[in-house]
Amino acid sequence: MKEYLDNVTGILNKIEAEEGEALSAASDAVADAICGDKLIYVFGCGHSHLVALDTFYRAGGLACVSALLDEDLMLHDGAAKSSRMEKMPGIGAEVFRRHAVKPGDIVVIISASGKNAAPVEVLRAAKAAGVKTVAISSSEYRTKGGVLLDEADIGIDSKVAYGDAVIPVGDAFMGGMSTIAGLFILNSMLIEGSRKALERGTVPPIYRSGNVEGGTAGNALLESRYFDRIKRL
Repeated sequence: MKEYLDNVTGILNKIEAEEGEALSAASDAVADAICGDKLIYVFGCGHSHLVALDTFYRAGGLACVSALLDEDLMLHDGAAKSSRMEKMPGIGAEVFRRHAVKPGDIVVIISASGKNAAPVEVLRAAKAAGVKTVAISSSEYRTKGGVLLDEADIGIDSKVAYGDAVIPVGDAFMGGMSTIAGLFILNSMLIEGSRKALERGTVPPIYRSGNVEGGTAGNALLESRYFDRIKRL
């Protein structure tokens, strides 16, 4: 337990120490989107889609976040299939098209390797549409085909090791880092962006827990505001 904890805290501290400038730029983009009544789209395949889901329609999350979800790229409808399909060309561009992303919105793409077809296509489709892009990926894959960090408008290095897992167990490794690192980065930029929007005079649309007094009623108002704009809401 201590070894894994040390790895988790180590990678988070490294992100905080080394990615401050990129995180600040990303939070500025979030603030711009909030103040402009735009949407923040988040995309990931396989386990990276868990990061997108964690910031979508949840207590303490921004109501203007829209998860770019496609069941063929998610684990619950065939994990092995999703791993193969994220490498197939054509799928990412179609996912982007179906969500009607507009200029002024932001697209955040999460991929530990930054090299598979689907996340790369989503990023390139967003850039072609004039939409600001933020990539959360690991620089450890730059020499192995990873392109997201260099192609995105804002690239944030997740510091994840090549192969993701870090704890040796016999001849294998356990304890993946990419989900934890991605969640820390994404939540940090959303929180700081929300604070910046508030400083500019715009109240960020934040969901409350449905299990606290007034939470359900307040959330219903936010749902009504975004229901026709967010595909998966």
